[in-house]
Amino acid sequence: MTSPSNYSSAPASKFLLICFPNYQSWQHWLALPFSLLFLLAMGANATLLITIRLEASLHEPMYYLLSLLSLLDMALCLTVIPKVLAIFWFDLRSISFSACFLQMFIMNSFLPMESCTFMVMAYDRYVAICHPLRYPSIISDQFVAKASAFIIARNALLLSPVPILSARLRYCGKNVIENCICANLSVSRLSCDNITVNRIYQSVAGWTLLGSDFILIFISYIFILRAVFKLKTEGAAVKALSTCGSHFILILFFSTILLVVVLTNVARKRVPMDILILLNILHHLIPPALNPIVYGFQTKELKQGFQKLLHRGF
Repeated sequence: MTSPSNYSSAPASKFLLICFPNYQSWQHWLALPFSLLFLLAMGANATLLITIRLEASLHEPMYYLLSLLSLLDMALCLTVIPKVLAIFWFDLRSISFSACFLQMFIMNSFLPMESCTFMVMAYDRYVAICHPLRYPSIISDQFVAKASAFIIARNALLLSPVPILSARLRYCGKNVIENCICANLSVSRLSCDNITVNRIYQSVAGWTLLGSDFILIFISYIFILRAVFKLKTEGAAVKALSTCGSHFILILFFSTILLVVVLTNVARKRVPMDILILLNILHHLIPPALNPIVYGFQTKELKQGFQKLLHRGF
């Protein structure tokens, strides 16, 4: 096993990523399952996007929002996992300053973009169930375009200071990042400067955005459940809930994994660093792999569209 200290002589223009500082042998065991999960995530999301693109019956706002979620999943996955696999398979640990801070920007901004997309999807389901007659006039293609622009602009603008603040720090000490990815705090700890502003801004901005999104999602589902319970026929209630089932499962995946990462970071002194790193990687890999599969199995229209796609292919 190579000691992290042996990497400290790398050029000053690069960082070196040490995935599991205490158990570097883990990467040999994780390389194959992570590679398979990555291929599953890319293949499932690509299939979902192609199905929605080619099937005219799926050209609706709900599926446009699902396409946006798939694109964000793929972008996050492609930003993080290929570099992780390069380390696991080929021991390619070095990463340039610019590539590191670009990865940091995408990770910090795209994660809240996903939570904001879930919030818009919750609003879509709220209007569909609570105001069905007004749904076509409220949730239109124009609404989706404006919502997508808002999702991207809000999070990119408010979270771009995180990598900018980190990039402006002086890195005059060692350049070894004890992580598989360029997480803000993992990188900024290497600086000789005070990182208090960096740490506070990331915490306040990140949790304000994520917290507000989840509060609005929670409120939307309260109104949805109230409307469902008022339905007089059991069949109508089941049908209404089934339209929200897939969306609710995706939110559960996203929030549960995020909660595990947060709790383990809070208990940092009790949880080994290698476990935190592993959970961080899984958070960028499991939701992208499972999201399109859940929606594909839960949504009748998507299953039919995928079957048509297979018939066209053969």
